[in-house]
Amino acid sequence: MRPLIFFVGWCILFVLCWPLALLALFLAPIIWIISIPFRIVGITFHAVFALLREVLLLPVRILRLLTTGSPRLRV
Repeated sequence: MRPLIFFVGWCILFVLCWPLALLALFLAPIIWIISIPFRIVGITFHAVFALLREVLLLPVRILRLLTTGSPRLRV
């Protein structure tokens, strides 16, 4: 559905102002290529913070399992 809305919007822009529509059609792949490194950095930061969160919350999860967990984990 999203590509259809994008296409209809581009067609309306083409009817109203065709030079701007052609410029947008030409610049869209270039902007996408330029944004790839920023996406990679964003994915990396998300992964690092998820790992940090799991490492910091690991003692809480272990204590929760020991107090209310399965009988085979009790000390």
